[in-house]
Amino acid sequence: MKQVVFRATVGALMCAGMLRLPEAHAQSFPSQPLELVAHTAPGGGTDQFVRLVGEILLREKMVTQAPVISNRVGGGGAIAYNYAKGKKGDPHVLLAVATGTFMSALVRPDLGFSLNDFTPVAFLAMDPQVVAVTGDSKYTHIKELIEAAKREPNSIVSAIASATGSGRLFQYMLEKQTGAKFNYVSFKSGSDAMAAVMGKHVDLTMENVSEVLSGVEAKKLRILAVPAERRLVTLPDVPTLKELGYNIHVGGGRGLAMPAGVPKETLAVMEAATERAHKSAGWRDYATKNNYENTYMNSVQLTQYLNKQLPAVGEFMEFIGARKPAQ
Repeated sequence: MKQVVFRATVGALMCAGMLRLPEAHAQSFPSQPLELVAHTAPGGGTDQFVRLVGEILLREKMVTQAPVISNRVGGGGAIAYNYAKGKKGDPHVLLAVATGTFMSALVRPDLGFSLNDFTPVAFLAMDPQVVAVTGDSKYTHIKELIEAAKREPNSIVSAIASATGSGRLFQYMLEKQTGAKFNYVSFKSGSDAMAAVMGKHVDLTMENVSEVLSGVEAKKLRILAVPAERRLVTLPDVPTLKELGYNIHVGGGRGLAMPAGVPKETLAVMEAATERAHKSAGWRDYATKNNYENTYMNSVQLTQYLNKQLPAVGEFMEFIGARKPAQ
């Protein structure tokens, strides 16, 4: 296990350890610095997300003591998730949730935990997947691409960053709804996958919008559709799959959870704090810069969202042979 602990530093650090909202709950919580847990190493996407959350909480004076960033890396997120599970009832532990990785772990019985071991707090944004082809591709509409993949199964090749990640999940969901059949090549990283598409070694990618945008700006990639609830602000001309008749919403979500068993009053304080953080200029700038679908969900809504998505994720993990029985 690799562990790195880092203290966020934004502005002057104050000595007291109390949340300042809402006033009705501004009692003795937190009595120590919040521990923000990430499953990625420093510099990774989830690490960057949770550091920003800590910085905003401090800068906006929603906490008065700097949070501690705890990187617990390994096991496809399992080390971080098991650590948070082991902190049952501890209100000072806040787990960064990358929804794709989190749900893939939750549906694996061999890892020994479930959603009941956590208290979802809030969902702050979605980094949607996209269907992006090469800049000079003959496919100009998603339905043309789907029809071609139905006529000649496995003839169209997609580049993805992980065989178990959200890009592969998106491909699986698209195939299931449309009857199309795509081939794929898995790469070590999103940047390697993008290089393969732009180099015309494969036909398309179904990775996150944040990965493909530089290629779009260079006119080496063209986005045909996004599986989002609404069109993205930064891509107003790109249709959603929903408006084209496909009920698919998938991407790399950014959320927060606490261990199970935390007091309801504490959860209410953290919900209010994260909602205010989501409305801050710092978060809006970050979401816009990264082309996130800037959607907020509270604890109840996030719990409902995860429970709704988990069956499809479990089916996908079973399909690819990654769902192992309990040991």
